[in-house]
Amino acid sequence: MAKIIAVANQKGGVGKTTTCVNLCAALTMAGKKVLLADCDPQGNATSGMGVDKNSIPGTYELLIKGADVFSCVRNTPYGDVIPAGRSLAAASVELDAIDSREGTLRNALIQLYSDYDYIFIDCPPSLEMLTVNALVAADSVLIPMQCEYYALEGIVDLMTSIKLCKKKLNRRLEIEGILLTMYDSRMNLTTQVANELKRFLPHKVYETVIPRSVRLSEAPSHGKPGVIYDSGNRASRAYISLAEEFMRKSIT
Repeated sequence: MAKIIAVANQKGGVGKTTTCVNLCAALTMAGKKVLLADCDPQGNATSGMGVDKNSIPGTYELLIKGADVFSCVRNTPYGDVIPAGRSLAAASVELDAIDSREGTLRNALIQLYSDYDYIFIDCPPSLEMLTVNALVAADSVLIPMQCEYYALEGIVDLMTSIKLCKKKLNRRLEIEGILLTMYDSRMNLTTQVANELKRFLPHKVYETVIPRSVRLSEAPSHGKPGVIYDSGNRASRAYISLAEEFMRKSIT
């Protein structure tokens, strides 16, 4: 049975989608069967996996039109994808008209449980109905974050949202782990934030950290995850190490 992981952070620009794409690809390289469900209307995870954002049916059709979930899956060498594009931006509003709207995504993904080891959900950088759907569908939440003060403030808000969702909508929801991204060990603030985070959430911060990387930023323009585009890059090697750590520590 698949484990479902929401990759989420209410703050944008923290490497959320980059983490989702590269971790999925690294786990696929390790022999795992992985699906990435793109729930971000920007569709960057979709294009990062080499799938056309305009490809339909996708997440919008799955959530709003009741499309068959199997018809929404695209196969790639880096893992399977349920694509998202601009049409998904209207989904939060349209979901309001659906009964039991918070569980729409879960009800769809449950049909795929036996087909995958892991299902990752790339969430929008805000707490909206799409993110709520992801949190209700998920067994756990993986949180990428930068080592900066505002990011530390933001994670407090995210933790509050996760606790509220766990209490009201999804009792099994747990924190999978917190990943430090765009890491620069030369900066004192990086060390300070990392230490504070480990004090605040002991045993939840991954040992693996992801350094800044231009090559990783170039990869989506080539329709490939960074771990495929340049596997020897420092950040790519870090994501491969993260996949190994993730498999060791993954909550069962």
